[in-house]
Amino acid sequence: MIKLYLDEDVHKKVALSLRLKGYDVISAHEVGNQGIPDYVQLKYAVSEQRAIFTFNVGDFNRLHKEYAVMDKRHFGILLSKQIPFGETVKRLTNFLFTHTDSEIRNNLFWI
Repeated sequence: MIKLYLDEDVHKKVALSLRLKGYDVISAHEVGNQGIPDYVQLKYAVSEQRAIFTFNVGDFNRLHKEYAVMDKRHFGILLSKQIPFGETVKRLTNFLFTHTDSEIRNNLFWI
């Protein structure tokens, strides 16, 4: 099962909604990671063996490429343009239901 970490740009209620559906999800808000740089957010996700979901497309796309060049590993990066709360929950639920942790490891996905 995919363990997911939500970047600080994602509303913290998304984590609660996904947990109610049985998914292992935490939010940057819940662990006190607001205001830290994107590379630290990704480092945190890696340390917790979690994929990260963010609306911050440019920076995390760049970080994914940097990780690949440096042969650094991550547990998946999920990107999306800014979308409403309900649509975010719907798309993440669908993604988590249809993918495995091993197939998203070291990969980037648009949801």
